[in-house]
Amino acid sequence: MNFIEAIVEQDLKNGRNDGKIQTRFPPEPNGYLHIGHAKAICIDFGIAEQYGGICNLRFDDTNPVKEDVEYVDSIMEDIRWLGYQWENVYYASDYFRQLFDLAITFIEQGKAYVDEQSAEEIAKQKGTPTAAGVESPFRNRPAEESIDLFQKMNRGEIEEGKMVLRAKIDMTSSNMHFRDPIMYRIITSHPHHRTGYTWKVYPMYDFAHGQSDYFEGVTHSLCTLEFVPHRPLYDWFIDQFAEGGYRPNQYEFNKLQFTYTLLSKRNLRAMVEEGIVAGWDDPRMPTISGLRRRGYTPESIRILMDKIGYTKYDGVNDIGLFEYAVREDLNKKATRVSAVLHPVKLIVTNYPEDKVEMMMTANNPEDENAGTRQIAFTRELYIEREDVMEDAPPKFFRMTPGKEVRLKSAYIVMCTGVKKGADGAIEEVYCEYDPQTKSGMTEANRKVKGTLHWVSATNCLSAEVRLYDRLFSVENPSGDGRDFRQLINPDSLITVNDAKVELSLANAKALERFQFQRIGYFNVDIDSTPEKPVFNRTVSLKDSWAKEQGKQ
Repeated sequence: MNFIEAIVEQDLKNGRNDGKIQTRFPPEPNGYLHIGHAKAICIDFGIAEQYGGICNLRFDDTNPVKEDVEYVDSIMEDIRWLGYQWENVYYASDYFRQLFDLAITFIEQGKAYVDEQSAEEIAKQKGTPTAAGVESPFRNRPAEESIDLFQKMNRGEIEEGKMVLRAKIDMTSSNMHFRDPIMYRIITSHPHHRTGYTWKVYPMYDFAHGQSDYFEGVTHSLCTLEFVPHRPLYDWFIDQFAEGGYRPNQYEFNKLQFTYTLLSKRNLRAMVEEGIVAGWDDPRMPTISGLRRRGYTPESIRILMDKIGYTKYDGVNDIGLFEYAVREDLNKKATRVSAVLHPVKLIVTNYPEDKVEMMMTANNPEDENAGTRQIAFTRELYIEREDVMEDAPPKFFRMTPGKEVRLKSAYIVMCTGVKKGADGAIEEVYCEYDPQTKSGMTEANRKVKGTLHWVSATNCLSAEVRLYDRLFSVENPSGDGRDFRQLINPDSLITVNDAKVELSLANAKALERFQFQRIGYFNVDIDSTPEKPVFNRTVSLKDSWAKEQGKQ
């Protein structure tokens, strides 16, 4: 049990809020969700599911300059894909009138005032953590005057940036957030995605968030650790107007951080806008849409969050944990297929030229209910170029003259020679098959050390295969000190244009997942067409990156 679950159970035991459990997931619709948001989604929705409560989706749409309906739609899609469903959809903008009226009440009660100083002057007068702030010269202006100015601000009569509404709390507080925080600012340059130009003033997060929780009846407001110093202000705002015994309570947990990954929305946006990646759903991006397109499963993400857990201290997780989680999940689910990324032709010289023999092969040995399918075996096949070596060392158990190798689900063959081109590269490989070693026959059990995958040269598809890898070449890009653009892994995407895949993939659907035998896990990209199949590598079969980094 994590500490949040322990809190909820204690609240239920004590009958707090009459046994009601209500959470919310409150994203700002100013970009696409990333894997860090998935951690928040899993706890917000998971707590509600676990304890028979409800979780609402609330868009924190208080900054029209950065927000868009596109992001609203993508956030909804991501939450559904992860396997969750909200009880209600709310927007902070639903409460603009209530918040505005509440701000007027604050002014009337001497708890807020309109400040005409610049942002720079306000920042300077706030002081430092070790030095008290200085009161604004406008702090004690009459309430009537502040109300009049606040109304003018909202009518668009005051220029953007000229005035703000500040709470009147304590300029000497040790908590910098208590030093007369800004409650409202003017935004007239951009329409709101829902309210257009109706409003000219917009509430700041600290003023809107807690009140929205209160209006909705949230019991457990879960957020990340950077909001710990905001919590006293969260409570202060609510205490100024709330009635009765009900209060929402904020609890903070650690952010999700991975090695070789940047989760800063500012940097992610820059990568999209500068064309470093091909969009928010580029399979190299840590966005949920990018992970979905790459072939990650919602189950692997949810399981990973459970394994990492929720604590009160930050840390960085090895990205290998995430890759391990999706391997474990796909190993149980993905159909095994044959794909040859760098083909070289293998000719079975003693096999009839016009014969096509259908071989039975298991769809997934890890799942007895996955069934079988048939694949065509012919005289001419394709195998991986790296599986052939003319003068091989003793421990090379693949295709080399004079040695036997097993062709998976087919026959044992003996390599008899190779044909080279003018440049010395192998163009064709020759072998002879043993008819008594067909898969399933007694002689097929003969001990042979190497097993190769293959596809029929006359019964296959040509495909584009995109080999995705980690986007950054350093373990901690956020702490490196260099511009993140200098840290991009040049091999984060390698495109193979003429791979050969078995014919059964002709009808594969977008985002369908497979294991390419001996290579890795792949899925069908949304760019794929029947004429030109496109596959994305989700993850390799093993953590080759760690091994390669160890060599370096």
